[in-house]
Amino acid sequence: DLTEFNHYATQLDSNFPQVKIALIGKYTHLKDSYISVCKALLHASMDANRLLKLVFVESTHLEEHEDSENYKNAMKQLVEADGILIPGGFGDRGVEGKIKALNYCRVNGKPVLGVCLGMQLMVAEFARSVLKWENATSEEFDNNKSEVEGQKKCHVVIYMPEISRSHLGGTMRLGSRPTFVKNRNSLASRLYGKVSVINERHRHRYEVNPKFVKTIEEAGLYFVGQDETGQRMEILELDSSQHRFYFGTQFHPEFKSRPGKPSPPFLGLILAASKLALP
Repeated sequence: DLTEFNHYATQLDSNFPQVKIALIGKYTHLKDSYISVCKALLHASMDANRLLKLVFVESTHLEEHEDSENYKNAMKQLVEADGILIPGGFGDRGVEGKIKALNYCRVNGKPVLGVCLGMQLMVAEFARSVLKWENATSEEFDNNKSEVEGQKKCHVVIYMPEISRSHLGGTMRLGSRPTFVKNRNSLASRLYGKVSVINERHRHRYEVNPKFVKTIEEAGLYFVGQDETGQRMEILELDSSQHRFYFGTQFHPEFKSRPGKPSPPFLGLILAASKLALP
């Protein structure tokens, strides 16, 4: 029975309105590095009856001098996109470019989804720009540079305390784990169908520093999804009165996306970018 397959094939060939998503990453020379999030965007766009146009923006280009052609082209793609995706990654290369993109999205109301590292950088950008913690960063990028520079860094993202810092093999937080939704009126709750517990897959070593959560939330960035202990931040969002779609997940929702069953955060990004109604 090819009924379902034919339905999806017809959708892909249909003349739907286009939605342009810019993926800001540092592995853009090898686009298969982002195959999971690309497929998740495709599933979501099919479900929303939109034709996906996906462009890749090298995050390091956003770190260059504003007069450079690379910077101008990267900013043009950022500005012209309907929505932005900041995916996961490792290491500090290109991080400041991603933070610059997040700042543009937050200030200008452009829909943006941050996944794993993307969510962590949302916290760093908010801490720098709103709380004025100029040295806000992640322990992943510090590498004791603060001692050399003579100024203490503010680690809003930290190494998970139970993980070995010297052995990288088999030390990630992996697999499907529950996230408890704190606010039933939150965007996260609406995207996931008003459930109180979400099960999504993880792949990370760093997490939001819980000692700063209260201060960050008081400033307006809300951690609406947490683990069972309330110490691990899993989902963040700005209130809908402040931003249409500023949404981040520590987990990787793309891993469970399927044709006909799109990932809720990715569907939310496509709907917001298409100016369609959110749940």
